[in-house]
Amino acid sequence: MSASGRSETADDLLAALLDGMDAALCAFDADGVITHWNREAERILGWTAAEAVGRHGFAGWAARAADAEDVQRRLMSAQDAPGRQVHEFALVTKDGGRVLVRTQSARVPGADGRPAGVYCAFSEVHTQIDLERSIALSEALLDDASWGVVLVDVDLRPAVVNAHAARAFGAGRTVLLGRPLGELLTQGVEELEGAIQHVLAEGAPPPPAELWVSVKTPEGVRRRCWRSGFLRLASPLGEEPVPLGVAWLFQDITEARQTELDTAQLRFRANQLHRAARAAAECEDPAEAVAVRLDFSLAGFADHALVDLTVGDRLVRSATSPPGLTSTGGLPARYEAGHPAFQALDRVGSVRVSAPARLPSGWPDGVAHGLCTVLRSRGRTLGVLTFLRAPSRPPFERPDAVYAEEIAARVAADLSLAGVTAD
Repeated sequence: MSASGRSETADDLLAALLDGMDAALCAFDADGVITHWNREAERILGWTAAEAVGRHGFAGWAARAADAEDVQRRLMSAQDAPGRQVHEFALVTKDGGRVLVRTQSARVPGADGRPAGVYCAFSEVHTQIDLERSIALSEALLDDASWGVVLVDVDLRPAVVNAHAARAFGAGRTVLLGRPLGELLTQGVEELEGAIQHVLAEGAPPPPAELWVSVKTPEGVRRRCWRSGFLRLASPLGEEPVPLGVAWLFQDITEARQTELDTAQLRFRANQLHRAARAAAECEDPAEAVAVRLDFSLAGFADHALVDLTVGDRLVRSATSPPGLTSTGGLPARYEAGHPAFQALDRVGSVRVSAPARLPSGWPDGVAHGLCTVLRSRGRTLGVLTFLRAPSRPPFERPDAVYAEEIAARVAADLSLAGVTAD
């Protein structure tokens, strides 16, 4: 290819690059004559490249006469200054209107290193302000927001994490990047990943949802409730929107929701005690009233209930719920020394045990959590009331022990009426 052919190809390539830019661009030679003018500049001001190239500055066409000299001086001053210069000008459109533009100009060095002209990129000020607002919003969300912000990529791994989210996860921002969500959460990860995949596939964000999650932290696993919203991030550079990931925004509402749950639980348990009392009042036999109270006590609380009465230094099985769970009728409970039931007798209080390596003897198979509390009436210890939960249920906590003690007091009163005495 000849030198002239290569030059024409280079000029065509340069023209294509300039016309493909999203920003308006023009260039001036060392004398202030316009040498380049791209399509975005034409879109903003209306003047075509044929009308602009070759003119000396903006005087007489793209700037008011009163402004033209100042505009030209400030633009061309970039030849003598290092780096870029930023200015705002009011320019004139081809149809006679005015548009405020923000310019960034810098010198163009020649082959000898001396200034050979100036290039100037410009955009409408309101467009620039919109861009700056978007950037400022992103920075504020990622740095100063009072809620967690996590940008999750299409592989469902955190790509950006703000400071609030990092504190919620109990880890540094960089430590969380690129890790599967399953490494950060022990519970709730399936619901979270499902919501993110829905947004990636459908685009339409679901309404904000409350997700209960268990977070792995250096201090241990923490149960949290996060009110979460999701937005799909799509690239504006493709002909069709290409998903870049999902923005996940969340707030910790654990305390408020836990308070609501605790209140609802207290209300339900109080109602159960009331219903049990009314049903027990209709029983002629106090022993039947015991069975009624045990049945009511299990709802939403435990899977099994056992009543063991003290006979000498032993505990004898008296009642169970559901009925027939274990043998009753005066047979000794198969409890070894140190069993939680004996611990409760020694303490005259409640004892909780969770997921023991070896289940205490005398309990049914398939239970993982136990709560033993004493049966006391008229200053005497009559026996032990035990509640048991399956592995699918959470361990017993202190509020559960308080509820169990309330049930035990009423069961003990029924047993006292039935003539049970402490041996």
